Amino acid sequence: MKKQIRTFQVFPNIPHSLAFLETLSRNLWWCWHMEAVELFRRVNPRLWGGTGGNPLLFSTYISQEQMERAASDKSFLAHLEQVRERFEAEVSTPLERKDGLSANQDVVAYFSMEFGIHESLPLFAGGLGVLAGDHLKAASDLSLPLVAVGLLYRQGYFRQYLDNEGWQQEEFPDTNLYHLPIRKVRGEDGKKLIITIPSPDGDIKAAAWKVQVGRIPLYLMDTDLGDNSQHIRNITARLYDSDPNIRMKQEVLLGIGGIKMLEALNIIPSVCHMNEGHCAFAGLERLTQEIGRNNIDLKTAMEVVKRSTVFTTHTPVAAGHDEFTMDMVKPLLDIYAGRLGVDVNEVASWGRVYPENPDSPFSMAVLALNMSNYCNGVSRLHGKVARRMWNHVWSGLPVEEVPISHVTNGVHIPSWLSFENATLFERYLGPEWHLHSLDRDLLDGINDIYDEELWRAHEMNRTRLIRTCRELMVRQFGRRSAPKSVMREAETVLDQDALTIAFARRFATYKRANLLLHDIDRLEALLKSEKYPIQFIFAGKAHPKDNEGKELIRRLVHFSQRTGMAHRFIFLEDYDMHLARHMVRGADVWLNNPRRPFEACGTSGMKAAVNGVLNISILDGWWDEGYAPERGWCFGGSEDEYPDPNYQDVVDSAALYNVLENEVIPCFYERKGGGVPVRWVRMMKESIKMTMKSFCSHKMVEEYEKRFYLPAAHNHARLLKDNASEARRIQARVSTLKSKWNQIKIELPQQITTGPFRVGNSVALTTKVFLGELSPDDVDVELYFGEVRTTDDIESGFVNPMNVKEDLGNSFYLYETTVNLGFSGRYGYTARVTPKGDTSIKYIPKLITWAESSV
Repeated sequence: MKKQIRTFQVFPNIPHSLAFLETLSRNLWWCWHMEAVELFRRVNPRLWGGTGGNPLLFSTYISQEQMERAASDKSFLAHLEQVRERFEAEVSTPLERKDGLSANQDVVAYFSMEFGIHESLPLFAGGLGVLAGDHLKAASDLSLPLVAVGLLYRQGYFRQYLDNEGWQQEEFPDTNLYHLPIRKVRGEDGKKLIITIPSPDGDIKAAAWKVQVGRIPLYLMDTDLGDNSQHIRNITARLYDSDPNIRMKQEVLLGIGGIKMLEALNIIPSVCHMNEGHCAFAGLERLTQEIGRNNIDLKTAMEVVKRSTVFTTHTPVAAGHDEFTMDMVKPLLDIYAGRLGVDVNEVASWGRVYPENPDSPFSMAVLALNMSNYCNGVSRLHGKVARRMWNHVWSGLPVEEVPISHVTNGVHIPSWLSFENATLFERYLGPEWHLHSLDRDLLDGINDIYDEELWRAHEMNRTRLIRTCRELMVRQFGRRSAPKSVMREAETVLDQDALTIAFARRFATYKRANLLLHDIDRLEALLKSEKYPIQFIFAGKAHPKDNEGKELIRRLVHFSQRTGMAHRFIFLEDYDMHLARHMVRGADVWLNNPRRPFEACGTSGMKAAVNGVLNISILDGWWDEGYAPERGWCFGGSEDEYPDPNYQDVVDSAALYNVLENEVIPCFYERKGGGVPVRWVRMMKESIKMTMKSFCSHKMVEEYEKRFYLPAAHNHARLLKDNASEARRIQARVSTLKSKWNQIKIELPQQITTGPFRVGNSVALTTKVFLGELSPDDVDVELYFGEVRTTDDIESGFVNPMNVKEDLGNSFYLYETTVNLGFSGRYGYTARVTPKGDTSIKYIPKLITWAESSV
């Protein structure tokens, strides 16, 4: 029989003068402030590195003698006081917000399946989580009234290691909760807060925890409780569990449990922001709460919830969105159908990929789209891809009008900037540069940095990266019991002065990590060059079930084992935020070669760019917006896309080698008199300015606030005012539109002006419309016209409003409009009827009628 034990934790007895260290260690604010990181590090630099930069683990091993020594060190105490004052100003002191959301009236609830704030809090798998972490950090800097909701995973995402054949293996170590800056959330009775979530397999009970991220509270739920069955306890064991039943329950817990937890904390969000479709079940619970709290019916509650919800999609591939069979999800929907007082098929239709098909899978993304008035992709190009992908949700609407916009992702610059660059920024831009990175005058200060200073800072970062690579390679080979000769070689991999190109990201097939391997001869020629040495560093994880991704890793590792290659071509195991910081700071070039347009954004390139690392990338994701020849390189554009993916890879590989050989390498080694590469440094500065101006998380969060959070919060207050009178009015109008819409008929427009036409002319058109029981005040009648390349297809059409010319009686109306002809070409036109109103009414799915030959 296994022994049962109880445990307790013993921490150092911190001297009174150092008491602030304990406060600091329990707020992740420290991880994006260099001076705070340095404060911990200077107590014991070796121990700080050995504990992974985790203040709580660090404090467990620090000796009492070292604590006492620090407490009597005047320099250390002065440093501590400086950090404390900044902490008080940026965390504890309320910041008056002249514009934007009101901290007293509005709360944004930000839901995400993962949060990547620091590697010591392992709640993330990759870019989605790191983006969410950067969102919270920027929200803290901007004092945004936001709370975050996620899950506390006991094992988190997997740790990666490779076997002797280069095949990825996974391990899932348990996380020691005592080493995390979390605390249990307690209810008003002082007892541990437990949330109960309905489930077909029995109630799910979850404990609530809290992490402080600067000013922002992050609430996490954990099902590893004795009252739960083992199956339910496993819900929060691993991030993105491969068992679909566990995966669905994770999303039930995140969405439904998250809203329930906030209610238990007396936090009633005026806005909900769903970071990917995993959170979409939040809408169901929010509906039930709005109905109960405001005494309104379901249809009215739907108007309130939808108009105060934001949905951000990050996935440009349909297969990447979670779908569940109706057999799996129906028992849960039955519960909510009963609570909402409707048939289960109606609830199911909100998430079905094809609502009319009862066997259609239940899509979390479709549910999120139907529950949100504000939907966006994460780059300009991804917005276009998302509109095309989800066009069927708004059947009949031209793809360019699908109501999915974009907010391009940004990165939290202080979290990713190197110490050396941060020091230069403070000297040339001022101590609070990170709070004003959008200031144009501030950006001009980048030009004032001496070329040699910036280059020496970068060389220091490259040296640090190479030292880290050597340490990791020795560790990797040691784990595989490699012979001593191999271990000695690992200690000297890479050259301090060679052009260093990094590739680090998730190993999905569309990211094409093996693109360089399409021409082995050219690759070997580059790597063996003594005149212009070049080296490559690869890192990244494949999903545990993605054998194709694992095969990409294996091929890279096998190539690195060729004679003469190991010194300049390496793969680093277990890519995480710690390694990412070294790579985005120390590489010379950041390589990105996805198959266009499957990269939603790709924020790692932004993190590199703000450190002066130059990007070479396909024109996909953010680089489609950021590229300019003075700040980096591109290869492969929209005009170079081919239907055969294998041929596409061959073309893009050749283009990549051409850019490397003819542009990148000559530019890097262009050194007059052996000095600084002036043209390269000039590009570094342009890269830095671009990122600070256009791709920082402050800009991103401010855009979310202005475009989505503010109008959504205004909607929530306005619609519920006066016993929800406005919400009821809108609901009544929507119900009328839906019930009467099938009566509408519209005739193909007729030309009043005859041709031929020339640029500068105008053409008048009319159309006859039958509105049935609706009136012209209820609808917009619009001419839709544009260039045609086939007889029945208008490409990228334009909308011109039509006005009532004559009431023909019996619900028939004659509409007219005039179109100015600004360009030559062949044009087509038709007409349509849509609801009159804002986007939430105008683009109600299925409420669009196109012209027919006769009415």
